[in-house]
Amino acid sequence: MIDTNTFSLTEIDRIIEMAWEDRTTFDAIEEQFGLKHQEVIAFMRKQMKASSFKMWRKRMGNRSTKHAALRSQNISRFKCDRQRNISHNKISKR
Repeated sequence: MIDTNTFSLTEIDRIIEMAWEDRTTFDAIEEQFGLKHQEVIAFMRKQMKASSFKMWRKRMGNRSTKHAALRSQNISRFKCDRQRNISHNKISKR
């Protein structure tokens, strides 16, 4: 298991953000930060309030887009097309 104390605050925020995003797979989190699916769950449990963690787990439980093997072949991107390419993935103003 990876020691989560090695991550900077910016990396912690990014991991949490990626875990909440519907289209970002656990595989993408593992590729970027080295956290496997179960490690992401443990990481989220450690970083979030209990009620927020329960809400996240309930939300992620039915998301086939979070698992690359279960995704539709039509989905080739991992983020919403309305998100900016760089600036911390915030939705751009229209």
